[in-house]
Amino acid sequence: MLRISIFACEKLQRLVVYRMNVILERFRDFIKKLMDMSMKHRWWMLFLDVVLCLISFEITVILHNRYQIRDILPNEELELGMIYLLSLMIVFYLSKTYRGLTRHMQFLEIGRLSLTVFIPSLIVFVTLLLSYQLLYPALFAFSLFITSLILLMFVRYWIIMLYNYSATYSGKKQRRTLIYGIGAHSIALSQWIAKSAGRSYRVLGFVTRDDKVNKMHIQGLPVFNLSSKKNYFDVFKKDVDVLLFPDYRTARNEQEFLSDCLRNGFEVLVSPPFEGVEENGRLTFQMKPIQFEDLLGRDEIVINLELIGQQLNDKVILVTGAAGSIGSEIARQLARFKPKRLILLDVAETPLHQLRLDLKEEFPDLKFVPVIGDVRIAARLDFVFRTYKPTVVYHAAAYKHVPLMEENPCEAVLDNVMGSKNLADFAVKYQVERFVMISTDKAVNPTNVMGASKRIAEIYIQSLAKECAKKELPISFVTTRFGNVLGSNGSVIPHFKDQIEHGGPVTVTHPDIIRYFMTIPEACRLVLEAASFGNSGEIYVFDMGQPVKIVDLARRMIELAGLVPERDIKIEFIGLRPGEKLYEELLSNKEETIPTSHEKIMVAKVREYDFAQVSEAILAMIDIAKKVEVMETVRAMKRLVPEFHSKNSPFEQLD
Repeated sequence: MLRISIFACEKLQRLVVYRMNVILERFRDFIKKLMDMSMKHRWWMLFLDVVLCLISFEITVILHNRYQIRDILPNEELELGMIYLLSLMIVFYLSKTYRGLTRHMQFLEIGRLSLTVFIPSLIVFVTLLLSYQLLYPALFAFSLFITSLILLMFVRYWIIMLYNYSATYSGKKQRRTLIYGIGAHSIALSQWIAKSAGRSYRVLGFVTRDDKVNKMHIQGLPVFNLSSKKNYFDVFKKDVDVLLFPDYRTARNEQEFLSDCLRNGFEVLVSPPFEGVEENGRLTFQMKPIQFEDLLGRDEIVINLELIGQQLNDKVILVTGAAGSIGSEIARQLARFKPKRLILLDVAETPLHQLRLDLKEEFPDLKFVPVIGDVRIAARLDFVFRTYKPTVVYHAAAYKHVPLMEENPCEAVLDNVMGSKNLADFAVKYQVERFVMISTDKAVNPTNVMGASKRIAEIYIQSLAKECAKKELPISFVTTRFGNVLGSNGSVIPHFKDQIEHGGPVTVTHPDIIRYFMTIPEACRLVLEAASFGNSGEIYVFDMGQPVKIVDLARRMIELAGLVPERDIKIEFIGLRPGEKLYEELLSNKEETIPTSHEKIMVAKVREYDFAQVSEAILAMIDIAKKVEVMETVRAMKRLVPEFHSKNSPFEQLD
């Protein structure tokens, strides 16, 4: 019997909850329809405002007649009411207050509304002063102004509350959110969540390290000062689901706090400056989980969009290696400059197909052609140049993995050297305006086959540029050189992520190994900038910032996963790989740099080569590589690049 009664109570409770949800949902739909109607017919708002002011007038008259000696007679009330109504209609129409969206009302609009109500009240005061024998006409006018304003603001308050309810109610549990910072962007995020993202999130307050903040509230929400140890640890005692950063810079400056949040089960999101404005005027932000590479990047790099746009707009542009990490990002950035056509060349079928789908979605108006092709096959390149007639070439196709190229030096020569030579030769043949080659810091004093092959490609491009200048051919060859790219295919970041997700260990080659890092978008922006002002034959070096110790990077990644290094995830040292350096150089000892108009880009002054000699040496090297004579291929590379000294490699004997 008891079980039956409990079951009946539970069933009744579920029924009541269901009915309540149905009623609330219908109420929400009703409110939404009212809002939509008021959007289409703004006269309703004018009518409502006038009615509210007339109600205020009647309330003021009643109060006056109750507490003043001299009553306002019915005929006087009618005359005064008509004067007030007429002045209201004129002032409301001229001020256009009814056209504003009440649900997006701001402080300045309150002042405007106050002025709109004040003018008719002032007209009533003047009328009373001139035509009626009232004891306190100013008091009547003031009471009318205050009553009207309070009633208008009260109704507007409930419109805003009802709109927010209808826009954000979902019946689902909202994720309790703390926002970092009390700046304009953080406050804008809070407002946006309250009005737009409230179906999923509810802001509990703000956290900051501003020492001036003490028991402060913003928009009715508390602000926690992390400089206080008590407040710092109190944050983790609260029932919080999400920590939201307003930008990457603040997240990078708070990596310890970020790690503690992750360790305590918070999800960490970042929302860079708003993406745009929707049709209804609502700001759009993009909230996404923070990535480790976001924390290593530097502040946004500013490039000359106008100059780049002038050079690329309405041009046919060829990108080789277009499906790779760098090539695909270059393609996306080029798409924003509205080229006449974008030719995307890559040998990898599946990644190129994925790039095609991505570009169709991101840039529906972009004209582009995906081309399966290998830069080593001259006939295929000839077809591409002959068919599409590109005017600008970005050459990102290359074999880049150091250990693999150390094991396959002939392939490194055929792809990185012969492929670059083929492409550059066809660029000259078909009179391309600008050729941009993407190189690497491993080309400086190379210790491995991959770096040496890229250096030889640089030498050929530079000597060809010199030869074209002699013949007065209008083509510009530019080479850009930078270090490791965060998050690129096969780089250390995805590798460490995978190892951490599988419980470790995280493998590092050497405790002292360091590398320069740059984000993919950052590197590609600098490539576009260097190409825009570069002089033919120059090699441009990017400011890579401070080098990062790989073991420290591993520890930080483990901590940002909410784990403790050496306790939860072990770090193991496995020794340097073939051809690997402890540190990378951006310039060789014999080189010097010259500043450019961009503070992040320098010109490398390198040794110049004779085109005829270089061309002959490279052709001989390619013939040897085609025969897969490994030792002779590497020997030929070392002859052309005397600073190439192998490290931890079987080719050390050739030094």
